Amino acid sequence: MRVSALLFCLLTAGSCWSQIADLDPDWKELEVPPPAKFSAERMVPIEMPRYVTVKVGVDPESLSIGADGIVRYVLIAQSSNGNINAMYEGIWCRKGEVKTYARLASDGKWDPVDDAQWSPLNGNLRSMHALAFARQGACDGRATAARTPQEIIRRLKRSQFDGIQN
Repeated sequence: MRVSALLFCLLTAGSCWSQIADLDPDWKELEVPPPAKFSAERMVPIEMPRYVTVKVGVDPESLSIGADGIVRYVLIAQSSNGNINAMYEGIWCRKGEVKTYARLASDGKWDPVDDAQWSPLNGNLRSMHALAFARQGACDGRATAARTPQEIIRRLKRSQFDGIQN
């Protein structure tokens, strides 16, 4: 059954990638660990469109790849005057989705998102930073791009270098 479904998807030009991800009916997201401590000084930038006026990046020490295939990280957005916003998120490359688990409150504590849900990376209300991170380092198509967080960071840095060269 799985082989025929995969073959059908391949023959139809890959139009049913999301259905491939649904082939594992037993998949469950692991219990989400608490957000890691982060530092804007360690931030590895994510290349964003020119009209985005804040610096956006991830703290490499906050990056993890769960046994469930979810890439979790703390996203940092820093304004030109130094104000910082941060979110604890996960990207599920296999389905092309993102989930925000918590946001940093003004008191410096994490505020968990009630009933956090997966949403498409490229949906109408997409998170541009998550899509950019997925494309530049976290994902390779519908697969996690690497086996270790260090490899994802190398891909992210290489993506920036390649962007400068083009």
